[in-house]
Amino acid sequence: MISYAGLEKILKEKGIGKTELSTEAGLSTRTVAKIAKGEKLSTRSLNRISGYLNVAPELLCRQESDNKILQLLRDEKEIQLSGGLYHELQVRMTYNSNHMEGSKLSEDQTRLIFETNTINTGDGIPVDDILETVHHFRAIDYCIDIAEKKLTEEIIKKLHFMLKHDTKDAALPWFAVGDYKKRANVVGGRETSKPSEVARDMRALLERYNAKDNVTIDDIIEFHAEFEYIHPFQDGNGRVGRLIALKECLKNNVIPFIIEDSKKSFYYRGLSEWRRENGWLVDTCLDGQDTFVKLLDMLEIPHE
Repeated sequence: MISYAGLEKILKEKGIGKTELSTEAGLSTRTVAKIAKGEKLSTRSLNRISGYLNVAPELLCRQESDNKILQLLRDEKEIQLSGGLYHELQVRMTYNSNHMEGSKLSEDQTRLIFETNTINTGDGIPVDDILETVHHFRAIDYCIDIAEKKLTEEIIKKLHFMLKHDTKDAALPWFAVGDYKKRANVVGGRETSKPSEVARDMRALLERYNAKDNVTIDDIIEFHAEFEYIHPFQDGNGRVGRLIALKECLKNNVIPFIIEDSKKSFYYRGLSEWRRENGWLVDTCLDGQDTFVKLLDMLEIPHE
């Protein structure tokens, strides 16, 4: 749902009625009805209104969700609240997800980058670790912003681009940033989808997943496991996969899960054993959900 509280406030301050707005901004009756119903306006209509009122378009409206966790994240992100759920999600998920993949940054260093945009690099931290930390912050923002959207290949590829652009890998001629892998790879001794198969396998996975009427935590875990089995990118698959899981939890009103670096051996075993015994991964992700619940409880945020 779109809230036009900002528009209502501006109209009241300027003493402008809906009829005058419609006439002067050249709005159709359908556009005015959309505002009343909380429906999304076209960019063209928003620009007409903002031009007439002489304000920035982003001040007119904002997206609101019935999902209380998602809405809280958006509210705290908008005002850049320190020490809240948004702040802690950014630091804890970014640290754990990156550290599992070999980042040398500590949780305290990750927190310092998020809070101050600075870091003490006395420990010889690779530049890519710092870049990918900042990129991961922005990727979480993106997941929060577009949470309700249907999961697509374009969204998944954009997450990969956001994580890997400007890194050392991006300079390699065979490394596709924001696109599927060009070279076959093996993960933990296990064969993954060949480059010639990735697009087909990803389309099939998304088609099966998006056909579900009521997505549950089990569906999200299953998608995550099958995504990792495909391993569509040359590198960054784990982080992209966990970001997808965050987005889909927020979309479907499911409490998200944060896989802690200390649990990575259970997590990797769960992925490896998925097609023989899925309980390992399910239990690890549910434990990650408990980690998120503890964070909610610490911040006294109600949840079901």
